[in-house]
Parts: sequence; structure tokens; C-alpha cells
Amino acid sequence: MAKLTVVEAINQALKQAMASDDRVLVLGEDVGKNGGVFRATQGLLDLFGENRVVDTPLSESAIIGASIGLAVYGLRPIAELQFEGFAFGAMEQLVAHASRIRNRSRGRYQCPLVVRIPYGGGIHAPEHHSESNEAYFVHTPGLKVVVPSTPYEAKGLLLAAIRDPDPVIFMEPKKIYRSIREDVPEEEYVIPLEARVAMEGSNVTLIAWGAMLHVALEGARLMADRGVSCEVLDLRTLSPLDTDAIIESVKKTNRAVIVHEAQRSCGVAAEIAARINEKALLDLEAPVERVTGFDVVMPLPKLEQRFLPDARRVADAIDRVMSA
Repeated sequence: MAKLTVVEAINQALKQAMASDDRVLVLGEDVGKNGGVFRATQGLLDLFGENRVVDTPLSESAIIGASIGLAVYGLRPIAELQFEGFAFGAMEQLVAHASRIRNRSRGRYQCPLVVRIPYGGGIHAPEHHSESNEAYFVHTPGLKVVVPSTPYEAKGLLLAAIRDPDPVIFMEPKKIYRSIREDVPEEEYVIPLEARVAMEGSNVTLIAWGAMLHVALEGARLMADRGVSCEVLDLRTLSPLDTDAIIESVKKTNRAVIVHEAQRSCGVAAEIAARINEKALLDLEAPVERVTGFDVVMPLPKLEQRFLPDARRVADAIDRVMSA
């Protein structure tokens, strides 16, 4: 069992999926000869050839439009969009077509498409390279949205997404592409699209996903030194949202703090808070807290860290729910 980074685990998952199923192909900008902007597709061209590893023109709409046709035909395309901010050019194809194929055809056609999107801040990138717009996709019926938080999770969730019959937006937090290593089994395995408890606790539930899971865990460790026991829930999938796991944890701890790096207004945290209020209001001993980005455009590198949630802000929110 090798210790892999997130990007290495994704690369291994792609190789294994393509080796075991000749319907799987990869397409996107620079995914072939260059191995992708983050090298997630490195080596695939040599192994599988240019008919299954396709360097496309610089057109996100064309990449996703072609992928939809391939998926409806019966193949299993994996499209890479280089950065989340570039997804705007593909939104019409994703929202108006990929998400609606099953409903439009009354179940006669499926769209088994995976769209890999590096997302989020923390790497000092320029404009349109650091967005965290998962709420756009969550708001679209028919799209599944999956976000891994570790190398082990990345491989198992990606393999599950590739085998799913519906379109999956697979959002890869680029801040942790190479900052974490952990044991990843060599063999293929799938992880169900449901939440997991990343840390057991009893006083407050912290809910996070992607790179923010590690911020939540750091905040939980800070509070452990003050005698507060935090349960940390890694959502893994934002659509469908594992409401049962959220409510079960909140009923156990009676308090909740939700952490995400996207802007605050109408973010996924707002939906989670609404569901907690609907299903566990009488179990709460304090209002639900949100620790999020701010309602401004993601700033350029000089101010980037001021925008992103950190362990101190998480600890402050925990203090507030514990003292309410």
C-alpha cells in the first residue's frame, strides 16, 4: 500500500478505471501530452492512446457538449475543466442538457458523465482560478456533486462517480492536491456517496467538506485543548446531501457549526442549517453557526488568507455555540 497525494490517487483511479472499462475516456485542455495542468492525467496518453485521452480546444462549452453526446451514446467520458472559474462557459451544457437527459427522455437515456474540476483558493492563483461555486451545481436537479477531502477518499469517490449512471461534478480541492499523503490501497475500491464521521465527539458537530475538512479538524483540536469535544462530519457529497447523517450527529451533540470557503449568502451551509432547523430544532441548544468566505469576489493572493476560513474562526464559532 503506497502513501499517495490527492492528485496521485486521482491519477491512479483514472488509470484503473480506463484499464478495466474500455468505455471510459478522458478529455479536456492539455490532458494528454502535458498530463493536465496539475498533472492528474499524466501518463494516460502513453497507456491508452489519443482516441481515449483527447486534448480538446480551449472551449469549456465544447468539452462538455461533446462529453454529453459521448455519454448518451454509451461511453463514460471524464471531462476535465482546468479551474472552477472556467466552468461558467460550460454551465448551459451542464444545466440545460446534462442534468436533464434522464428526465427529458423519461428514463430512456442516461448521462454517465464525470466532470473533474479543481476548485477553491489557497494556492495564490489569479482571477477565475480560485472560485468555490459548488452551490451553483447543488442547485441544479439532476447533477450529483462530490468533493473528496483526502487521498483515500479521492480515489474511492472518483471510482464511484465514474460508475454512476448520472452526471457527477467531481470537485477537487486543489489546496490539498499535494499537501497530504496517506495510505491508498492499490486495488480498485469505491466509496458510497454519503457522509462519514472524520472525528468522534460529543459537544458540537462541525460539518465541512474538501479542504475545509482539515480546517475544521484543526479547529476541533484547538477546542479539545479547552475541554470541548467536537464531532467532525465530512459530507463527501453535496448533492445528494446526506441529511440523515447530519441530523443524527446534531441530535447527538445538540450544536452545529458549518464550514465552507464559498461566499456566505445562499451557500451550501445555508441549506444545511435550514435542514437542521426543520428536523432537529428542538434538539439544538444554540443557533447554528456558519464559518464561510465573505460576500466579495475571491481576492487576489495578497488578501487570499483573509478570505478563507481558518482554525481560529472555527474555534470562535465553537465558543459562541458553547456559551449560548
